[in-house]
Amino acid sequence: MRRLVAAIAAATGLGTGILGAQDKRPMGIDDFLSLRIASDIQLSPDGGTAAFTITTPSLADNRNVSRIYLHTLADGVTRELTRGPGSDQLPRWAKDGRTLAFVSTRSGAPQVWRIRTDGGEPAPMTSLAGGVNEFWWSPDTTAIFVTSDVKWPEQNELDRREKDQKSQAKIWTDLFYRHWNEWRAGTRQHLFKVDLADGKATDLTRIDRDVPTLALGGADVAVSPLGTELAIVFNPDSNVATSTNNDIFLMGPDGSGMVPMTQNPANDHSPIYSPSARWVAYLAMATPGFEADRQEVILYDRATGERTSLTAGWDVSVQSLLWTADSKSLVVEVEERGEHNIYRLSVPAGPRTLLVSGGVNTSPQMTPRGDALIFLRQTATQPPELFTLRFDPKLPPVMRQLTHLNGAALAGFDLAPAEKFSFVGAKGDSVFGYLVKPPAFDSTRKYPLVYLIHGGPQSAWVDGWHQRWNYALFASRGYVVAVVNFHGSTGYGQAFTNSISKHWGDLPYEDLMKGVETVAQLPFVDGARIGAAGASYGGYMIYWMAGHTDRFKTFVAHDGIFNTESMAGTTEEQWFPAWEFGGGLANPDARALMAQWSPAPFASNWKTPMLVVHSQQDFRVDVSEGYQAFTALKQKNLAAKFLYFPDEGHFVLKPRNRKLWWGVVLDWLDQSLMPTSPSKP
Repeated sequence: MRRLVAAIAAATGLGTGILGAQDKRPMGIDDFLSLRIASDIQLSPDGGTAAFTITTPSLADNRNVSRIYLHTLADGVTRELTRGPGSDQLPRWAKDGRTLAFVSTRSGAPQVWRIRTDGGEPAPMTSLAGGVNEFWWSPDTTAIFVTSDVKWPEQNELDRREKDQKSQAKIWTDLFYRHWNEWRAGTRQHLFKVDLADGKATDLTRIDRDVPTLALGGADVAVSPLGTELAIVFNPDSNVATSTNNDIFLMGPDGSGMVPMTQNPANDHSPIYSPSARWVAYLAMATPGFEADRQEVILYDRATGERTSLTAGWDVSVQSLLWTADSKSLVVEVEERGEHNIYRLSVPAGPRTLLVSGGVNTSPQMTPRGDALIFLRQTATQPPELFTLRFDPKLPPVMRQLTHLNGAALAGFDLAPAEKFSFVGAKGDSVFGYLVKPPAFDSTRKYPLVYLIHGGPQSAWVDGWHQRWNYALFASRGYVVAVVNFHGSTGYGQAFTNSISKHWGDLPYEDLMKGVETVAQLPFVDGARIGAAGASYGGYMIYWMAGHTDRFKTFVAHDGIFNTESMAGTTEEQWFPAWEFGGGLANPDARALMAQWSPAPFASNWKTPMLVVHSQQDFRVDVSEGYQAFTALKQKNLAAKFLYFPDEGHFVLKPRNRKLWWGVVLDWLDQSLMPTSPSKP
């Protein structure tokens, strides 16, 4: 038996040595919620200062408070730029390098404000009735382009019927009447130009479409460096609920002369002009109706109309694009095998160079001289921090951490790194996962296991500081934490990602069961005390597991799909069930496949206690899915609990709700898995 255990540990990469310093303490829920989260780096025109956002949950105000900070690269000083009521985000530099514009809620609805970086108070730049969602400077800084919600159509049936009466009723005649966590009936997002001299706002996209697109987009407005053109993204199809056909359109800065730049029937988005204005690079999928297809980098020659794929032979999905100042390269973020890595791609064609790997690296910004890359880096033991990679033609690149926003707090916590492991999966290929050990880990003890299942389903667990399913916070209660990137996960090649469609209940389930047995055989894991938890598709898999195995002592299902047929009729992005099951509810073959992979018919087999979590404003997976699952649990006389959030969507985001979520979830797991302290084998 000892030889078997040693062989498993060696084959999977999961060691048995003692980790964790005894003089450090476990991280608690309040500790976790107090950490500062950096995002959205924007480098000044001279490359000397990085503006970025820090967000901290406020339990007192029950909101997430964001502020703009500046980091000066020359002296390493980080300082807060904005303060006051509301929140501030989306810092964007004016060309003078001394003025920042940003979106703030300090006066109520989000509007664009500006502030000088050398001192002074913020001043408002917009006052749109629908507020501001995003904005972009014009190259000459005489105007800004903003997106804002507008009433559409301007006169609708409720207006005619209600006149002066006040009603909360809604009327709609098309699908996509709600999205994620907001009602969209009677509302469109449009692009406006705001002239700064007189404050006049002009709607540039008075069409019956959301511009830019609400779904499956990215950075979907780009301004030519010449100031003569805009590139915008929207879906021109008549039924956007069933279509992923986002296209890029070009138009004048006054909204005139709109023409399509792309006519690919799949998803095109995130256009970005080269500084030379010769090229427009963008991300493109090839498969209509599939939201998780591989994203290639396409280079469009503005003069000739020629298109070139820079990543056609590279089996990865690119996440974001950035031009270098000389227009000779693109800096791209790529998801690979549980990491987000940064590469440089030569233009118009040439080799790619790996710049940064390991952990999750995002928000890259290149200095104008090309001598340094600034980016955000996070791992399972560290929230995002600013890092730099310095380039010297005579020396290897040197990476250095610029900020230590949470250094003092993290120094007191016992946090174990995420360790990779692998096993042979459902199709005979390798499947990978991560394991995180608890504080004060002792290899001679046996610990209960929490097995986390990701959503998507085309998504992946990565070596990052997850804000909702944080490995370290689960481990802090004395659990070994394991996650598996089963068939359907991203970052392991497109064929691996594609394999889950029409196979929701077989390949992923087999992978997950093989994965849990791989980890359960480790000498420090108590195979009799294993609980599983997941959200969205992960919640679906909890319901599916409950009907197909009694391997687990307890379950947590957050916003899961209990009945695939009812979910297909209530979710807002209808292309999703259509692709995953081969059609919609009106298609008999698709409906038969939904029934085949639905957890509902197998609820008669349920034997395991379960915590169900669901939110009223979840329009991706309707709250009725949670109600159905809880009803089935109680009809089986099983121990069950329902945690309901009336004011959350698919994700629990408000600080008080987050604190409650963590407390209820961890306590529920403890009831079944922690009756006593970790024991000797």
